Amino acid sequence: MPQDAFHIRRLTKELDSLLVHGKINRISQVNKDELTFIIYTGKSTVKLILSANASNARVCLSLTEKEPAPVAPNFCMLLRKHLQNAEILSVRQHDFERIVEIELHCTTDFSHSTRVLHCELMGKYSNVILTENGVILGALKTTALENDSHRVLLAGAKYLYPAPQDKISPFDGAGMRSRLKNYLVNHNENLDTEGLSLFLFENVFGLALPTAREIIKRAVEENGSLKALFLEDAPKPLWSFVGDFCENEPCEPCLKIENGKTVDFFAFPVENGVPYPSLCKAEDDFFTARETKKGFEDKKRKLENTVRALKKKQTKKLQETLERLKDAEKAEEYRVKGELLTANLYRVEKGAKEVELENWYSENCEKIRISLDTALSPAKNAQKFFKTYNKYKRAKEILTPMLKTEQEDIDYTDSVLASIGGAENEIDLKEIETELILMGLIRAPKERVGGKKKEAEIPFREYEHDGKKIYVGRNNLQNDRLLRFSSPNDIWLHTQKYHSSHVIIVTDGGQVRDETILFAAELCAYFSDGRESDKIPVDYCKRKFVKKPNKSKAGFVVYTDYKTVLVKPNPHKI
Repeated sequence: MPQDAFHIRRLTKELDSLLVHGKINRISQVNKDELTFIIYTGKSTVKLILSANASNARVCLSLTEKEPAPVAPNFCMLLRKHLQNAEILSVRQHDFERIVEIELHCTTDFSHSTRVLHCELMGKYSNVILTENGVILGALKTTALENDSHRVLLAGAKYLYPAPQDKISPFDGAGMRSRLKNYLVNHNENLDTEGLSLFLFENVFGLALPTAREIIKRAVEENGSLKALFLEDAPKPLWSFVGDFCENEPCEPCLKIENGKTVDFFAFPVENGVPYPSLCKAEDDFFTARETKKGFEDKKRKLENTVRALKKKQTKKLQETLERLKDAEKAEEYRVKGELLTANLYRVEKGAKEVELENWYSENCEKIRISLDTALSPAKNAQKFFKTYNKYKRAKEILTPMLKTEQEDIDYTDSVLASIGGAENEIDLKEIETELILMGLIRAPKERVGGKKKEAEIPFREYEHDGKKIYVGRNNLQNDRLLRFSSPNDIWLHTQKYHSSHVIIVTDGGQVRDETILFAAELCAYFSDGRESDKIPVDYCKRKFVKKPNKSKAGFVVYTDYKTVLVKPNPHKI
């Protein structure tokens, strides 16, 4: 992405025109990398994002609402202390570097001072640093003395700019002319636009590769050919074109979209680019889409791993129960041995290791060999067999219902996994997270100081076919709510032998066409753990035939009087 000095130059001009003389009303910190400033410009209130995230470093205005951290971190408190109600004097770029500087006039009842917020947008080295008279007051990311003796980022230290790269400035025409001549000598025979773009990217600081490509493209259009870029008498040779482009090229922001997905943002028109009113807006939309996607994927993976770990434990526990139950099935064998031994005590010699007796419990009355404990008398051996029989009998009585419960637990866990697998955005994951909190699998997030606002219920997925409303639950909690929400004569659908969302067709007392039932069944099949299958059986019946047993787990129901259709999963996104 071209978050380079070329784009930052245009961004700072845009921000400077919008924010100068604005006052900082509120400062908050979303996470360890991102700060939010609420600024009153005199005409409106805007939100400025300062992010030092390695992948999403930026300074731009944003409309996206984000929940602040429950407790303000130290650097956020420091900024509130020094910058609350401060007036923005300027927003500028330092030289042609990826550094945005926000100069602020700060006043208190007893003093006036000028402070500078340095936003270094440099990938994994990104940072936000507050200084006064060149001395660091605080930094979002600090460094210890032993880690970097050349650049200390601690309160009280002198602020030093990052060490310059081994590249030349785009405004250094003489230096660029020299390097370009050397490049021409080495590549005269195989000169091409991509190689020259790569040369600019590697030799001129402040240019991302897409920006370098655009410069070469425009320069060739201006001079007529690729070789003309190296001629002294060309209309505008490359060494002068680069500096002029970086300084004077007008900002025509756009968002590049491919296959319906946001790919990048630019300060100049590109193929598949959608024009934007401002670079801030384009940048904000790009990073919002990117962060939303990554946040959703990370959260989905985290929840999925948590539930899979639970299922692994449940499966292991079930296996142990099955093994114990298998042992308990031997109870009858021990009772028979005890009975036979008791009836034949007179025939058993004391101290015998084993005895062979007729088993009159079997049809053919064949002989059975019984091992004995030589330390016990024949009567005590018989009692030992009865004791083992009673032990296994009690175990079987306990383990049988336990086995059923454990199987139900695994089935419920599978239904949660199916809900996570069918989630398509963070809204889908919201109540699944609540469900896992109720299960005790994850901790509830800390509440912000001052209490948490009551959140509105997350709506069902909603569709319409032939004038009938169709609702699809997002998770087990919503499936239960959907049952309570529906009327007795509404049509209820669920996949057969698969975990799926519950689906309701609202009838409003009228008839439902077969086409509508098939439409809803395809949705039900898609939002199930069998969505990859070619055909899935889906049961449907009136809502009044669906019952939720008392104390049953979320999403569990029993139903009667149903019919079944075989359908192909279809999300019906259009």
